[in-house]
Parts: sequence; structure tokens; C-alpha cells
Amino acid sequence: MNIQHRPRRLRRSAVLRDLVAENRVHANQLVMPHFCLNEESAREAISSMPGIERLGRKELVEQVRADLALGIRSVLLFGLAGSGEKDAAGTKCSDDDGAVPLAVRALKAEFGADLVVMTDVCLCAYTDHGHCGVIENGEVKNDPSLELLAGMALAHARAGADVVSPSDMMDGRVDAIREKLDDNGFENITIMAYSAKYASAYYGPFRDAADSAPSGSANVPKDRKTYQMDSRNRWEARREAGLDEAEGADILMVKPGLAYLDIIAEVSGMTNLPVAVYNVSGEYSMVKAAAERGWINEPEVVRENLHAFVRAGANIIITYHAREALQGDWL
Repeated sequence: MNIQHRPRRLRRSAVLRDLVAENRVHANQLVMPHFCLNEESAREAISSMPGIERLGRKELVEQVRADLALGIRSVLLFGLAGSGEKDAAGTKCSDDDGAVPLAVRALKAEFGADLVVMTDVCLCAYTDHGHCGVIENGEVKNDPSLELLAGMALAHARAGADVVSPSDMMDGRVDAIREKLDDNGFENITIMAYSAKYASAYYGPFRDAADSAPSGSANVPKDRKTYQMDSRNRWEARREAGLDEAEGADILMVKPGLAYLDIIAEVSGMTNLPVAVYNVSGEYSMVKAAAERGWINEPEVVRENLHAFVRAGANIIITYHAREALQGDWL
């Protein structure tokens, strides 16, 4: 038998496999998320996300310094409202002395241009009902929410954020934010839009971490399915991404990641903009839970997941595994 074509020839050794690898994950692609407390010094464990903590500004700076040494040069900040700071319209979201603006200032004062600081722009952590927009007559209203979101993005830009990231899924929010930023002299601030953000069950641990779950109280929708995308839909993602690009987004994001690899491929195939993926809390915590029970090899599973995102077309990976992946040389 004369077999001329033997693909296995290129798999004979680890060095040879590395030489011909089609996709690679590197530290510059990774973004580490952080949950920010509006306190000078604090540290709180998150029971549903082992290894991830809510941090005060002192601890955040220390952790980011250690992460920079590993090669993590980008962070995504989520703020938590302080006691008494939540209301029906999430008005505290745009305070200059809120958790995120103060964290941005602390990081920029310490690291300057060596660190890319991204901020999440959404009302959910600041509303007493936990939704991403204002509620009228039991409905999450789109247009009244836009000015609040734009004001929040402006507060982050004033603090020194490099990238603002609207995650609310209100129609027209990229346009509203772009206009607000440009009118106030922040035309160079990048917008990374959560373009294809699905109404997903994978967000559970995050809502615990950020204290942002819908309250389920009277006259409040029990979920976010009227504004986040239906998990059954694929072509709709193209429409959402196309609208965000037309409105001035600089980076398009798909969220979650593992169950939506086809959407990453779809979006990356239709745009010349960078595409980000969010390896979300539920995906992180499931890996952690299985690894703690000895059911999976965590480094190998994480490596496989991260390569899947890049293989599907992602340029940027937001992942809670970033630190451990680099510490343990999992990539």
C-alpha cells in the first residue's frame, strides 16, 4: 500500500505541531475583568466564581500590577453601587466619584498608557430593579435609557478610560454614546459594543458578583429577553453587529462564547473591525467546578476553549481565566 498523503507527519512532535499551528492565543489578546468596589481598600470573595474577587482601589492596583508582569495589558471594569446608590433610573451610574471612574483614575495614575482600561457601560448595577434600562409600566424602555447610558460613558471617558463598552442592548446606544463623546471632546475614545449579546443562562455567577440580577418584584420583567438576543437566532447577530458598526463602534463583541462559536465566525466574516468574545462567568465557573471535582484537566480545557475562540475568528478574548492561564503557562 502506497499512502502518499499522511497528515500525521505534521503531528509527530510538540515542536512540529507548534510550528504548523494555524491559530495561537497570546497574552496581548487577553482582557481580565475586574469587579470594583467604591472603597479605598477592600477585598470580597465571590462564592460562585472561585479565584475572582471584588476589589477596592488599592487591591485593584496591586492586582493589575501583578497581572501586567504576566503580560495582561488590558482590563475590563465593572462597578458595584454602594449602599443607597441604587434607584429606578440608575442615576448614580454617571457620578464622577462612582466605583468605576475612581478605579479608572487610580489605574491610569499608576500605569498610564501601559494599560488599556475598558469599562462596562450598563445601568443594571445601579438600578433598584436590576434591569439595563429604565422601566415604565412594566416595560424596559429603550429611548429614555439612551441619555443615561451616554452620560455613564462620558463619566468613564472623563476619568481616563481608553475603551467604553455598552452592554445594555438598547437600540441606538452606540450612536448616542458616540455623539455624546464627540460633542465633549472625546472623539478618540474607543467603543467596544456588546453587539451580539444573548439572553443567556450562562450569566448567573456574574449577576451574583455584580449584584445586578433582575429583582423580580411587582411590575418588573423577570428576565432580559425583551432586549437581549434570543439564543435561537443566528442571522439577527449580523443585523445587530452591522448596526453597531454603522453607528460608530470600533470593536464588536459576541457574548457568551462557547455556545456561540458560530456567531463569532458569522460576525468576524462580515466585518473588518476587531471582534471580541466574552468567555462569561458561567463558562468560567463550570470549568472551575468540574476541575475541583477532578472531572477535567483544567489547564487543557481552558487552553482548548481559548483556542476555539480564536479559531472561530475572535481577535480579543475577555476571560476570567487570563491570569491563571499565563501564570501556569497553559497556553
